[in-house]
Amino acid sequence: MNSTYESCIEACRRCLEECQNCFSKMVGKESANDCPECCVQCIDACLICIKLLISDSKFAAKYCELCAEMCEWCAEQCGEHDHEHCQKCKEACLECAVACRRVA
Repeated sequence: MNSTYESCIEACRRCLEECQNCFSKMVGKESANDCPECCVQCIDACLICIKLLISDSKFAAKYCELCAEMCEWCAEQCGEHDHEHCQKCKEACLECAVACRRVA
């Protein structure tokens, strides 16, 4: 596996963890935007991305483009909140988007 894939897999893993944490802490709280729903979708996107990268799928690069878009959307939504977990989620999502765009 090439190093670009390895760094993208690691970024997706971190993003998945921060999104899961953010989602867990936002359950039951009021939100005027798509947080925590964006976290659920971002978790799924990162999982699929990791699977495609590990298997060296011919669709990995295309899917990385979509994953980057979803991560940017999640970063925007979570970034609107002052909660520490939302800010960490935003940062992880933005890092993941950059790594995914490198693959795409």
